[in-house]
Amino acid sequence: MSNKVAIVTGGGTGVGKAITRALLGSGFSVAITGRRQDVLDSAAAELGGDVFVYSSDIGQSDQVDALFSAVVDRYGRLDLLVNNAGMSAPAVPIDELDVALWHQVLAANLTGAFLCTRAAFRQMKAQSPQGGRIINNGSISATTPRPHSAPYTATKHAITGLTKSSALDGRPFHIACGQIDIGNAGTEMTSKMSSGVLQANGTLASEPTIDSALIGKAVADMAALPLDANVLSMTIMATQMPFVGRG
Repeated sequence: MSNKVAIVTGGGTGVGKAITRALLGSGFSVAITGRRQDVLDSAAAELGGDVFVYSSDIGQSDQVDALFSAVVDRYGRLDLLVNNAGMSAPAVPIDELDVALWHQVLAANLTGAFLCTRAAFRQMKAQSPQGGRIINNGSISATTPRPHSAPYTATKHAITGLTKSSALDGRPFHIACGQIDIGNAGTEMTSKMSSGVLQANGTLASEPTIDSALIGKAVADMAALPLDANVLSMTIMATQMPFVGRG
């Protein structure tokens, strides 16, 4: 996998950092992006290897274009985009949801993934050899919601549509696109799950998590495939979590 180049959005923390670590171990040079320069710098120092740090807001098209230009200027091409960045919203009934928060989640989770996918397509179509791979972080909420999660669930369902459209539209240009749906990776975001999470029947239940390094390995395995093979959808989850049979 030497001389392969990847961009990981939200690569400075949690699952994104675990994915970056795994890709570095597979021989990739990795550009990580996020809004907070200090977090990105800290992650790069921790990870070592060929990590390129570029701060950006992926919800803004001009900043996404600048990110991709900087990566291509540095490395000459792009082989992999991991659309990982995202945010959740407080668990409140839909009729109490602030519209501004809805738009904020939409920009971070969906518009950002679209803008990065658009930029990746442009580069992967133009480069020689042509092609590359895009892997989207869908979450298990891409198929099954939690209570009071309309913004997050809506964007993650939409990511599935973006994945499938990208996989179809990328065929003529050797661009493969797949999705990884994650159930309870052990990060700061899921740290409160051990104390109880609201379930569909109204009860609170403790939910297990899995090491985020396993997510990184799964993404690296997807990325290692030749471009004539694609994992369109993978679900990786804590075996004991109440997902299969929710309700």
